[in-house]
Amino acid sequence: MKITPQAFAAFFHGGNALYPPFLFHSRHFSHFPFPSTIHVAIHDRHLFINSVRDQCKLGFTDLNHPISLFRQLIYLRPLPSVIDFNQLFTSMLKLKNLKPHLTIISLSSNLELSGIRPDRYSMGILANCYCHLGRIDFGLSLMGKSLKLGYPPNCITFTTLINGFIHCDELPQAVQLLDKIVKLGLKPDIVTYGAMIKGLCRIGDNAGALSLLNKMQSEGLCKPNLLIYTTVIGSLCEEGLLKEGLDLFSVMKTEGIQPDPVTYISLVRGLYNSGCREQAKVVLDEMIESKIAPNLKTYNMLVEMFCKDGSVDDAHTNLELMIERGLTPDIDTYNALLNGYCWRGHMKGANKIRYLMEKNNCEPDLLSFNTMINGYVKLKCIDKALKLFQELLLKRIKPDVFTYSTLIDGLCKARRITHANQLFTEMQAQRVIPNVVTYNSLLDGLCKTARFDEARAILEDMGSKGVQPDTVSYNILMNSLCEAGHLEDAANFFSDLVLNGLQPSLETYNIMVKGCCKKGLMNEAAKILRKMEEDGYSPNNVTYNLIIRRYVFKKDLSKALYYRDLMLSKGFKADAYTSSLLVDLLSSDNLVQGSTSEAYQLNGI
Repeated sequence: MKITPQAFAAFFHGGNALYPPFLFHSRHFSHFPFPSTIHVAIHDRHLFINSVRDQCKLGFTDLNHPISLFRQLIYLRPLPSVIDFNQLFTSMLKLKNLKPHLTIISLSSNLELSGIRPDRYSMGILANCYCHLGRIDFGLSLMGKSLKLGYPPNCITFTTLINGFIHCDELPQAVQLLDKIVKLGLKPDIVTYGAMIKGLCRIGDNAGALSLLNKMQSEGLCKPNLLIYTTVIGSLCEEGLLKEGLDLFSVMKTEGIQPDPVTYISLVRGLYNSGCREQAKVVLDEMIESKIAPNLKTYNMLVEMFCKDGSVDDAHTNLELMIERGLTPDIDTYNALLNGYCWRGHMKGANKIRYLMEKNNCEPDLLSFNTMINGYVKLKCIDKALKLFQELLLKRIKPDVFTYSTLIDGLCKARRITHANQLFTEMQAQRVIPNVVTYNSLLDGLCKTARFDEARAILEDMGSKGVQPDTVSYNILMNSLCEAGHLEDAANFFSDLVLNGLQPSLETYNIMVKGCCKKGLMNEAAKILRKMEEDGYSPNNVTYNLIIRRYVFKKDLSKALYYRDLMLSKGFKADAYTSSLLVDLLSSDNLVQGSTSEAYQLNGI
């Protein structure tokens, strides 16, 4: 089927519209002069253009260098070919982390004003930039300009637009566009289908991804490749759809496509995480027997997977295996192992890994130290954690907010508040900004040592430093105030929590119930119970146990049994302490005859 310009124009609803207006401005070009008669003193024009081409092939590390080259190119007379500018823009697009899209749009605008007519490739670059900026409407408008210039859109153009829709989480529009271009007679290539399947998997639409893959095969649209199969298999395994993943794995091999390490690891990870360890090892053995040599990245994935599952011994076995195969473990390998040992509290094993790192000339980084410091803090070995912190400083590694927050939390739990405050001050002096976790640790330490005035000051300091207290912050203060019998102060903080736009949690309500029960204010406790339910929270076993205990202490058997029965009807049971209190009350001589038989039935609570 021949595609006419009129057909494309109809498809784009008036696609012959003018080039989309450049509403974006780059700081790099705010004072860029239009080169009408200015010429740069470049002695050998041909040599300079070749030099620019070579630099584009090598790549850039920042945007300033290619912008400088652009300025020199645009001053040359005669002007270089549009191909040279396309090459420059393509190299700039590779600097994704620097977000070059606005700059390229601005440069392209100046390029067109200089009289250089864009070609099909130029239009594709611009469409890509607009799509990355979320302006797919401008990307679509460019198709009209392409037609006007005599360049009907091709598969590359459409793939760019489809990627744009996927990038903006507008997958239905991407699917519609794919359907339309097939109807127009164009045959999307593997890149287009790959983009669609990746997008479907990203949003968890595995059924859609499988359907499209099957459609590619059954209708002969385009033969799926290794990347497409691996993407879908990985997505299925992540969602726990192991049967579907294994079935697709078999189909892939039947189609003559050899799996790569990533395909195997996706299956192994899915099986392992689902508890099918033996089957996971079978797949792993198959990979090794197939002479598919795992690379360093693959081994690191395996080590990390085993460590997260708590199987550090398996992870260590993989470390030995990778060394046997001539691969040198890197910092990621060792950090995964450190995390595995520290997570299990095996600091002796973690220190052996540290020794291995030093032996193999692999310097520990901040993550290594943070992992081990956290491991020691969890074991309440705060002095060993502080010793590691000093070692970190001696190595001139700058601690981050996690380092300081972990140590402050450990010091507060050890009731070493003065030292925690000193570290908090030092942290800010080093321009490491505390976060809500840091503040909450300090709040907890101050409250548990009944330093309520200092705790209030910390809460005020959070606001002045731009750190929003969260529900946990208020819960810490309210709980300690209730424990100390300051129910009114706790109630004031409850009001502040709501006024600051925070949502009370179930724990928040339980804290207030506990405070009321402690004071014997059972009517107020009942009101909080009703308020909880109005706000969509169902009281839990903690709530009911608190209320039942207080009625037992008041020797109000009827109320205690009422809340006992209500708790049972909600599917909760009394804890051992509450049960023992109820049994004691029912068995006491002061109770009416017949209550002893009820006491014997309390084992069912």
